[in-house]
Amino acid sequence: MVINRGERAAGAVINLILCVVGIASLFPLLFVLSMSLTPYGEVIKNGGFLIFPKSITFEAYKYLFQTRELPQSMLVSLFTATVGTAINLLITMLGAYSLSRKSLRGRTFILLMIVFTMLFSGGLIPTYLLVKSLGMLNTIWALVIPSAVATYNLLIMKTFFEGLPEELFESARIDGAGDLSILFRIVVPLSVPSLMTIGLFYAVSNWNSFFPAVLYITDADLNPLQIVVRKLLLLSNSVDNATENIVPTPTLQMASVITASLPILVVYPFIQKYFTKGVLIGAIKG
Repeated sequence: MVINRGERAAGAVINLILCVVGIASLFPLLFVLSMSLTPYGEVIKNGGFLIFPKSITFEAYKYLFQTRELPQSMLVSLFTATVGTAINLLITMLGAYSLSRKSLRGRTFILLMIVFTMLFSGGLIPTYLLVKSLGMLNTIWALVIPSAVATYNLLIMKTFFEGLPEELFESARIDGAGDLSILFRIVVPLSVPSLMTIGLFYAVSNWNSFFPAVLYITDADLNPLQIVVRKLLLLSNSVDNATENIVPTPTLQMASVITASLPILVVYPFIQKYFTKGVLIGAIKG
């Protein structure tokens, strides 16, 4: 295949635009990382703006992990990001498989009711009263169960399941396999890209979850990481003298942001190969 001069020029322009977008996306993260590792005196000398520090200090991170609050909150967020994501995927997968089968009675009506929830919700107060009546207030399950299924993710997975060859299901039924056997022995192995993509969506959402803890949690031991980060970011409005004497508040704030963002940044490269393929396959019939 011969590539002409116009196609080369277009490719160069696209690559340039992508490089600019990539740098613009990474720049805020690099700035926050530099601020968290730079002695505050050096930051002040540079007018509060520094990208490449001359010296590095880990005092802010040492202070964060010496406190009881941050490690405890990380355990809570780790639970919601692992156990919560597993629950999300299981329920979404079961619902999507059922809705992808045209033999399901009332399938159209059920789909309409599910799509309806994307436009209208029960409301904040009714949802709170429901969580309270189920006895989940001030429990870690309040951070997981109310958001167990995302309608958008359910529809993506349903679309993917509908794209699988019908002959696979027919041959499995001839061999005597039931729906659960078909799902876990045939559908799941063929759906790894889609499952990894949806799992990433759920994991990021669970890790960054903030509002459910504000609504349902009053026990400090059950606060997720994002609540603790919020408290640290609000220190600029009400500075704790003890904290200020140990670690400057801006440095502490930047370190807390990096601590909250790092786990997702570390996990993402391992599932990146599934990401694009999963999104595209799930959107073919959209």
